[in-house]
Amino acid sequence: MSKRLSLAFSPARYLCAAVLILALGGCQTTGIEDVTGALGGKQQSAASSNTKADARPVMDALRERYRAKPSDPAIVVEYGKALRDSGQRAQAVAVLEQAVLAHPSNKALLAGYGRALADNGNFQQAFDVLSRAHTPEDPDWRILSAQGAALDQLGRNEEAQQYYATALKIVPNEPTVLSNLGLSYMLQNNLPKAEQVLGRAYQRDQNNVRVRANLALVLGLQGRESEAEILVKADLPPDQAAAKVAALRELLAKKQQRADK
Repeated sequence: MSKRLSLAFSPARYLCAAVLILALGGCQTTGIEDVTGALGGKQQSAASSNTKADARPVMDALRERYRAKPSDPAIVVEYGKALRDSGQRAQAVAVLEQAVLAHPSNKALLAGYGRALADNGNFQQAFDVLSRAHTPEDPDWRILSAQGAALDQLGRNEEAQQYYATALKIVPNEPTVLSNLGLSYMLQNNLPKAEQVLGRAYQRDQNNVRVRANLALVLGLQGRESEAEILVKADLPPDQAAAKVAALRELLAKKQQRADK
């Protein structure tokens, strides 16, 4: 077998698991934002892992606002995002779906609903809903990137890359879009191209934890574990850094075992 690692064993599933483990503060379930950070999701940094206890009063207040005005699109969008951020993804879908039925043309609601569907694993439906959240005359690069991420999850990588390319025409060198594009190339087992694109993303935003994790993953898959570990350790306390390096090594070891079979 070639020394180049093969991703023939369901690369999307491996990618999801890897990014969840490597990304700081990974969620319990796999969704589009965990893998790619699509559609302008919350940015993670080493300093942004604030205590979850601080978020509880905010969530309680949002819930009360929603109960008082369940038909207010702005409140629904904010509440839906908070539900997604806290891992309550099925509930986020339900809340946003109800609001979209009442306001079928509201772009912000459609965008939030599409994101929630993708988080919940409904990638084709997410893509369709996101297509209604903007128009060719007024494109939204965040939604284009999210549509690309949904297509990647459906195995339609070349189509996904077209959406990323369109988004990059609007925001050249946007790190989150470049990160998505790099992972798309990885899913095609084009690791050199994936590294090139993720390297561009890293140069633009070296503090983006997700970009660093994605680049580390691609470096590790090419056998450059020491370089990958440097990125994984960046800005982390020693105990967290050690845990993530161990996770990376374990994932790469499993990857190699499967490639050797």
